[in-house]
Amino acid sequence: MIRTLRRYQLVTDISVAAAFFLVQVLFVLHIGEGWAGIVALLFFSSALGLRRLSPGLALGIAWPAAVVQMAAALDAPQFYDLAVLAVLFTTACYGGRVVRWLGLASAVLGSIVAAAYLVLRNGIAGSVAGAVSGSGANLFAEIPRLLASSLVFFFGCLAVLGLSWTLGLLARTMQRARASRAAQVTAEQDVVVEQERNRIARDMHDVVAHSLAVVIAQADGARYARETDPGVVDEALATISSTAREALGDVRILLSQMRHNQGDSPQPALADLDRLVEQMRSSGLIVSREATGRPLALATGQQLAVYRIVQEALTNALRHGDTSREVRLEFRWRPDALEVTVSSALPDDGLGAVNPTGHGIAGMRERAALFGGTFVAHAVDGRWLVSATLPVPPAGAAN
Repeated sequence: MIRTLRRYQLVTDISVAAAFFLVQVLFVLHIGEGWAGIVALLFFSSALGLRRLSPGLALGIAWPAAVVQMAAALDAPQFYDLAVLAVLFTTACYGGRVVRWLGLASAVLGSIVAAAYLVLRNGIAGSVAGAVSGSGANLFAEIPRLLASSLVFFFGCLAVLGLSWTLGLLARTMQRARASRAAQVTAEQDVVVEQERNRIARDMHDVVAHSLAVVIAQADGARYARETDPGVVDEALATISSTAREALGDVRILLSQMRHNQGDSPQPALADLDRLVEQMRSSGLIVSREATGRPLALATGQQLAVYRIVQEALTNALRHGDTSREVRLEFRWRPDALEVTVSSALPDDGLGAVNPTGHGIAGMRERAALFGGTFVAHAVDGRWLVSATLPVPPAGAAN
C-alpha cells in the first residue's frame, strides 16, 4: 500500500536515506566487505527511504538485505543494520493491519535468525564440532553453553527489535488519540456554531414577524379609517415608517452576524451524512446506520434540517451517552414522509439524559416544525430516543 505523503516528508526521507548510504558506504569499503556489503547497504538504504511511503514494501526490502548479509558471511551487527529499527517502527506506526502484524512477526523471526547467525558466526558451533571429534563428555559440556548463548542472543535481538515495533505502535496510538480529540472538538464547535445560528434565526423571526404584524395592522386600520377619520392615515403611515426602519436596522445587524458565522460555504445535505458519521466514529462513538424504504427527493432546506438533527443527536450521544454501546441511526422512508431515529444508550447512573428544554432539543424541534414535521425526544428502556418525521413534498416540488 502506498501512503500519501507531503512533498517535504518524501524529500526528507529520500535525503536521509541518501545521506545514510553515502556515510555507510565509506565504512563498508573501509572494513573490506566488498560488493556484498554494498548491496546489503543499498537494500537497507532503500528500505529506509521508503519506510513512510510504503511500510510493507520497506519491510520486504529489508529482508533480502539481511539475507545478503548472512549469505556473504559478513560481520554482524553493523551500523547499517540500524535501518531495520526504523523500518519496524514505521510498520507499527503507519502500516495497515496486515503490515503491522507482519512487522511484529518479522521482529520475532528476525531475532531467531539473527541469534542463530550470531552463534554460528562467533564459532560456538565450531567448538561443538571439535567436541564431537573428541569425547562425548566434551560434547555434552558444550550443549548448555550453546543453548545459553543462543537464548542470550535471541532475547537481546528481540528486545531491540521488539522495542522499535512497540514504540511505533505507541506513536500510532498517540496520533489516533490526538485525531480523535480534534474530531470531538470540531464536532462540539459545530454544535456551538449551529446553536448560535438557531438563536440568530429565532431573533430574525421575532423581529420580522413582529414588524410585519404591526405594519399589516396599521395598513389595514388606515385603509378602513380613511373615509371616516383621515387624520388616522398620517398617524398610521408614521407608525409604519418607524416600525419598518427599526426592523430594517435589526435585520441588518442579524444578517451581519450570520454572515460572519456562516461564511460562503455550501450548507450540508444528506450526502454529507457519511462524513458526519465517520467523524463521530473517529471520536469514539459506535454508530450503526440503517435505511429502509425507497429514498425520495427532499428540498434543500429539509436536507439541511435532517443533517442538523442527526448532528445534534449524535453529538448529544457522544457527550452524554454511554459511548461503549452502539448508537443506532435509522432512516425510514415512507411514501409521503421521512422518519429519522437516533437511539443511544444512557449511562448506568441514568445521568446522561439530555435536558428536554435545552437549546439543542429546542433547535431540533424547531427545524422539524419548520417543514411541518414532528419531533420527539425521551428516554425509553435505558436508551435516549430522538425521532423526527418530515413530510416529503410531491414529486417535482423537491426544490
